[in-house]
Formats: sequence, structure tokens, C-alpha cells
Amino acid sequence: MELTPEMIEQLKADLKTAKTYQDLMGDNGAIKKIIKATLEGMLDAELTEHLGYEKYSPTGRNTGNSRNGKTHKTLKNDNGEIELTVPRDRNSTFDPVVVKKYERTLGPIEDKIISMYAKGMTTRDIQSHVQEFYGLDVSASLVSQITDKIIDLAKEWHNRPLEKVYPIVFFDAIHYKVTSEGKVTNKAAYTCLALDITGRKDLLGLWVSEAEGSNFWLSVLTELKNRGVQDILIACIDGLKGFPEAINTVFPGTEIQLCIIHLIRNTLRYIASKDQKSFMKQLRQVYSAPTEEAALIALDRLEENWAKKYSLSIRTWRQNWAHASTFFKYPDEIRKIIYTTNAVETVYLQFIKVTKQRSISPNSLPAFGWMMH
Repeated sequence: MELTPEMIEQLKADLKTAKTYQDLMGDNGAIKKIIKATLEGMLDAELTEHLGYEKYSPTGRNTGNSRNGKTHKTLKNDNGEIELTVPRDRNSTFDPVVVKKYERTLGPIEDKIISMYAKGMTTRDIQSHVQEFYGLDVSASLVSQITDKIIDLAKEWHNRPLEKVYPIVFFDAIHYKVTSEGKVTNKAAYTCLALDITGRKDLLGLWVSEAEGSNFWLSVLTELKNRGVQDILIACIDGLKGFPEAINTVFPGTEIQLCIIHLIRNTLRYIASKDQKSFMKQLRQVYSAPTEEAALIALDRLEENWAKKYSLSIRTWRQNWAHASTFFKYPDEIRKIIYTTNAVETVYLQFIKVTKQRSISPNSLPAFGWMMH
């Protein structure tokens, strides 16, 4: 079916006489006719290109392939169903691009289904929602076919080229219970959240492993470099042993900032509850000091008052000071950003929101990262 001048004039007339929504969007509405005619015209053009000659052209004789009638296909979109006639070739080698062979949806409805899935809705929820709001009956298998596309999209997203330089990158991991081979196991989802040179947040990737470790982080960092990252100015991390060394192995010039919140939590583990309020009052003078010199004076005072009772807590700060004090080099605006990895917590809240309604597999976690990007 070609979009002839006569058809165009008829469609113009239909648009002019349309008075109701049904006149435009109904089964015989002008908009649906335009979509149908346009798609069928494009399919015919695709087949012509595939065969290499125009319809009825003598140049097609003895080429080994030719047109072979048409098949009927039903597509679903926001406005209901559209019946198409799809041209065929005799050798069955024609694989159209505009409407794929096994495609059953068209346009925004597919994006809406993926969006609903990304927001944590189950297949049953999506079926019910599409029926209620769009008047379409979609099967569970169709919803699954559409949402399965997320995996391919996630792979493409996860391997995309990255910027050459990121001023700040937050590295952290969250632990999940996931379904693997019929068993529920614990997995660590490694997250890299960056601030680019414009100040925009960019989720660089999400990786899954058995547990958090510096060796796995090293492979993540190597992948970032392979995807185009040449330098990271400041890396914000938790207190994982060996992690700073792993970062500087791949990015030697990167400054490391340990998460102060993590350090405080680790410190309080060794402080009796009756002393925590007094201890924290003095500890706050350390990490909120205006300069590193003032912070060290406050740390000396803290040690004088508490070292006999809580030497292990003081030692935690002394041993980690080189990487815990990096933020003192920067103005308050930067300090507020880099002194903690809590920026990643908002990402984790979205993970939890998306995954709490369904059982997830290890391979699905990176897909959730793509959906939230």
C-alpha cells in the first residue's frame, strides 16, 4: 500500500471533518489511517531496496528473488490496534527495520511498559494498568518480551564510552539477596556515581560480585579506563582495605577521600553508649575544623582525653588520616560534596524501590542501573 496523492488528499479531508476524538483516534480515525498508510509505504520501500528493483520493473527478472504477496500483522499502540499488510519476498530473506518481524507493539506503549517495569510494577500490575488506562489487552508474554529488551539496552548502556575526566566519583557497594539457580544468595552490587565537569550526576555503571573486595574494584576501575576515563580528580570511598591502592594503580593522580560518616560509625563501635555523646562532641571538632592544622590540634586533644579508654577508636583516625583529611584542601562547597559517600544512598533507595516487589537475579541488577539512569 503506497501513500498516493489521492490518499493524502483523503486524509486531509478526514482531518478537516474530524469533530471528536474517535474521528481522529478511533478504529477508522484519520490518525490511525495516516500511521497505517505511512508504515505500509515504508515497508514497501524497504522491500524495494532489499530486492534492488522497483515493483514491476523488468530488471527484477531472473534475479533469484521477487515479491511474494503480503501477510497481515496486528500492532498495538496507545490508540488500540493497527492492522498492517506486510510485503514478503519469495526467498523469505526480507527482514524489515521499520516494523520488525516479531514486533507486536508500536511507539510509546512499549516505552510506557518499560517505564512501569522500571518503577517496580510486576507483569500483572502492568497488564492491569494498560487495560485500565489505554483499553488494550496485552498478554503476560507480550509484557515479558518488551521488558526483556531492557537487558540488551542495559548491556549497551553499561559499555558506552565515558568522559575523559570526572572531577568526583563516588565508589560504594550495596548488598542484595538475589535468586541464582533456584537459591537465594548474597551479592554485592558495585556502584560508580560520578559528577561530570558540568556538575551533573552520571551513573557510570553497576557490577555484581559475591562480596565487596579491592580486587574486584580493581577490575571495575580498569574497565572505566578502557571505556575512556583518563583521570579522576577525587575518589570518595568507604574504608575498604586496599581500595586506595587499587584506585591509584589505575589512576595514579587521583586523590582519595574516605567517607567521614563511615569512619564515625566504625569509631562508635568501640565507644560505650554512656560515653558516646561526650566523645562525639569532641570528635565533631576534628572533622568540622576549618583547616587540617586545626583538625590535628582537635585530634590531639581528643586523644589526650580518651586514649586511655578508647585507644582503638583514636587509632582508627590516626591510621586513616592521610585519606580522611583530603577534603580540608577544598572550600566548603566541595567539602560538603566529598566528605561522605551518601550521594550514592539516593541511588540505593531507587534500587530498593524497584526491586522490593520482585525476586531478582544477579544479571538483572545492571539492568536496574540502566533504567534509573
